[in-house]
Amino acid sequence: MYIGEVADKTGLSIKAIRLYEEKGLIPVPSRVGRYRVYNESYVDILTLIKEAKALGFTLNQLNSMLVYEQGQVNWQKVQGYLMEHKNRLLEQQAILAAQLSQIDACIQGIDSCPELT
Repeated sequence: MYIGEVADKTGLSIKAIRLYEEKGLIPVPSRVGRYRVYNESYVDILTLIKEAKALGFTLNQLNSMLVYEQGQVNWQKVQGYLMEHKNRLLEQQAILAAQLSQIDACIQGIDSCPELT
């Protein structure tokens, strides 16, 4: 399929797809004449990139996550990278929950001040 069809299937712009190719996030597709020709595996990778970007991943992080072996994405490494990222987010969530509890305690302390009644 040509780049326009890939763009339609993924919801990405042609410009974004070319940028991801330029940055090495997707392999350089084969060509037929002047046209890039993509297969379904590109749709899978580009969909992953789009979802990861929506979650706040940077292009550098995506470059670390997308490891190619013999022209194919190593999906096990992608999964491992995502699990590590999830664990970091869970740690941040725990820290934020503790901070919110501290703020609530401060608010309760202020609310019980005799000067406020």
